[in-house]
Amino acid sequence: MHVKKLHSRSRQMKMHHADLKKARDLAIASAASRSQEHTLAQLNTQRHGLTFEDAAERLEHFGTNQVASEKAPAAAIQLVQAFNNPFIWVLTALAAISFVTDYLLPLNRGEDTDLTGVIIVLVMVSLSGLLRFWQEYRTNKATEALKSLVRTTATVIRRSHAHSEAMEMEIPLQQVVPGDIVRLSAGDMIPADVRLLASRDLFVSQAALSGEALPIEKYDTQSSPNVAGPLSEQELLSLPGICLMGTSVASGSATAVVVATGGHTWFGSLATSLLGKRPQTAFDRGVNSVSWLLIRFMLVMVPIVLLLNGYSKGDWSDALLFALAVAVGLTPEMLPMIVSSNLAKGAIALSRRKVVVKRLNAIQNFGAMDVLCSDKTGTLTQDRIILSHHLDLHDRSDERVLQLAWLNSRHQTGVKNLMDKAVLAFSQGNMAVNDLWRYRKIDELPFDFERRRLSILLADQNQQQMLVCKGAVDEMLAVSSFWRDGDEIRPLDEAARQRLRDQAENYNQQGFRVLVVGWRAIEGSPISLPLSIHDERELIVSGVLTFLDPPKESAAEAIAALHENGVTVKVLTGDNAIITSKVCRDVGLEPGEPLCGSEIAQLSDDELYLLVEQRTLFCRLTPQQKTRVLQALQHNGHTVGFLGDGINDAPALRAADIGISVDTATDIAKESADIILLEKSLLVLEQGVMTGRETFGNIIKYLNMTASSNFGNVFSVLVASAFIPFLPMMAIHLLLQNLMYDLSQLALPWDKMDKEFLRKPRRWDAKNIGRFMLWIGPTSSIFDITTFWLMWTVFAANSVESQALFQSGWFVEGLLSQTLVVHMLRTRKIPFIQSRAALPVMLATGLVMIAGILIPFSPLGHAVGLVPLPWSYFPWLLATLLGYCVVAQGMKRLYIRRFGQWF
Repeated sequence: MHVKKLHSRSRQMKMHHADLKKARDLAIASAASRSQEHTLAQLNTQRHGLTFEDAAERLEHFGTNQVASEKAPAAAIQLVQAFNNPFIWVLTALAAISFVTDYLLPLNRGEDTDLTGVIIVLVMVSLSGLLRFWQEYRTNKATEALKSLVRTTATVIRRSHAHSEAMEMEIPLQQVVPGDIVRLSAGDMIPADVRLLASRDLFVSQAALSGEALPIEKYDTQSSPNVAGPLSEQELLSLPGICLMGTSVASGSATAVVVATGGHTWFGSLATSLLGKRPQTAFDRGVNSVSWLLIRFMLVMVPIVLLLNGYSKGDWSDALLFALAVAVGLTPEMLPMIVSSNLAKGAIALSRRKVVVKRLNAIQNFGAMDVLCSDKTGTLTQDRIILSHHLDLHDRSDERVLQLAWLNSRHQTGVKNLMDKAVLAFSQGNMAVNDLWRYRKIDELPFDFERRRLSILLADQNQQQMLVCKGAVDEMLAVSSFWRDGDEIRPLDEAARQRLRDQAENYNQQGFRVLVVGWRAIEGSPISLPLSIHDERELIVSGVLTFLDPPKESAAEAIAALHENGVTVKVLTGDNAIITSKVCRDVGLEPGEPLCGSEIAQLSDDELYLLVEQRTLFCRLTPQQKTRVLQALQHNGHTVGFLGDGINDAPALRAADIGISVDTATDIAKESADIILLEKSLLVLEQGVMTGRETFGNIIKYLNMTASSNFGNVFSVLVASAFIPFLPMMAIHLLLQNLMYDLSQLALPWDKMDKEFLRKPRRWDAKNIGRFMLWIGPTSSIFDITTFWLMWTVFAANSVESQALFQSGWFVEGLLSQTLVVHMLRTRKIPFIQSRAALPVMLATGLVMIAGILIPFSPLGHAVGLVPLPWSYFPWLLATLLGYCVVAQGMKRLYIRRFGQWF
């Protein structure tokens, strides 16, 4: 294919994601199924690389080698988004109506204007939005700063012009183009989708894409005739001559030609599918449900108040103003501020534990989470291979097996793969290998994919030669004739061969990778050099080595803690069932019967809804299948978290109610996550859950207390309006009372929650909030009504001329009882005795109650129409408040018995 054809295909692929995926599959299938020379011709390139001019032309037409990613919007857009909240919409609408009725209409009539209510609401809205904006803006800036510190390069072969000599050069990853010839070595990221042209001992880690813990062998092939598009994900990853962008070289080296770059790669098409609006989380759904609940209450209560006061008093203008004040009073105007303050405080608490909170709403979802789905590799496991056992054929630990393995791994000159590194790391400081330095290497026969063995020829100080070989089970059995049984050498008969196969199979089923170690002494004349495959014969099998990607040290303790706190853990991985089951058992999870991706593909949604509840382990999953499992759990009513770090985890991280990743994760995983753990310890998960529940507890505490208290006030207003010839409280009194009560709530983010509340997941429950309002709200109305009777009869405030005294008496009683609600309703226990509020809450509520008593005696009280109360009023007030505490506690116990819950 000529460059012009490539350009044409590039323009078409930009049109639609489905077209992009199809073209990508065809490009890889074509590269894999044709000969190397045909692939080079198709890409119009040569083994000695592109010229600078050709590379520049391709870069212009194909674009930079970057995948689509979500960048933080501009600061102005982030600021607008911070105010995108249903509660803020309601409050802004009320502020707009109040502005018209309290300012514009009176101004036109030449009357006094009052912007107090508008200012109060707008201040609450502004503080809430700005707090949310600042926290998320800082997090986005920190994330961008971290990403800018990383600069990835690729080694390519380029020429200055068509006939010049080729040279290797480092270029930024973004400048790699289709047709480039790239060099790969251990530690390199695969810069694009490539076809191998030559390789040596190449192992590629595909964990970020597939979830497979162990690197897979890759090697150059002339062709793979059976490959044809479209390709499944598993087929794509298993192609021996194809390496995909997003994977990395674990060991070995290779030369490859770039087949696709940027958005045309498999990784790029996955990233493109993640762009766009994020799905609603449990927090979003909860906030919306509560917002509509409050709106419905307002739509019912406000017209009733308006009609009652309009008909009974005859002044529709005052009735309208009072009805609007009731609307504001019904709305917990501090809720956005309380929510933002609580979430920001939670983010600060988590930051001290080295957790970055990218989206504040995620903190509440953390606490509401009742199912945590986790990837395996790099999250539950350490994503590094360790040597677990060195055993003889009787399954006993044997130092001689370790010694032979060390000699083989230590003296090989190729790039050491993960198993060699594991052997050397295990042997470091081990006394068994101390005297092995006497051996010197004579020659080696490197590993290849046909023999699947590595042989080293050694000699000691006496020039005694020994051939040490390690490799895969069947390949080692093919060249072995004996086995070591303690100090004896026995013939490797069929029984011994079966014993070795059974031993290897047993460890394979436990999730271990197994290598066999063998040797033979070279007696008589030395081996003629160089070594050949014919020298690998009549070996003595010494034993086996087992390797494993071990669980993180904190995983078992963290999972146990999550279980104790009502969070179910499920494992979703692209790895196989045997290895994952082993890891599950090691971290304290009973895997049960796994559900594999191939089975999920055959299930209907209804069948999957049932099975996701019954199964713990889901393996061999594609990224889309991980997302489908999460959505099935969400459909069943769960608040779902997902913990992952790979490219293949990104869609699930985005779909989950809370996406959790780690700082060593791929960029696309970190971009998709809501929370990033900066430490490897998973114990911070349990701490985060507790922080989330405490944060949500203080939010829901405010909402329940304020909504029920406000509803009680409105109910009292309805009763008073029906029997009293004047307004029981002026609109300005109601707004001032709400403002003072709201100020007492500012300390709630620093309150503590009862341990019983933190033991299980919590979520928004609009039904319970509405029920709570109807049950608990009228409790305060009982004592409002006794205060009406007290002021009407005992203090003779029963005429229009004495209405200021009536209003002052109810203002003080209403404010004090409303503030006491904080202590009465913040806990299901007996307040002040079994459960006390935090000191900031005690001080805030105490100061507001003192201020409420003093206001009628102050110039402020005089300015708003309140008058001093007689001293004989206060014993009655004390008795009223004590009676309220007793009745509220009794109603609380009745409510808990009736509905089995409090908040």
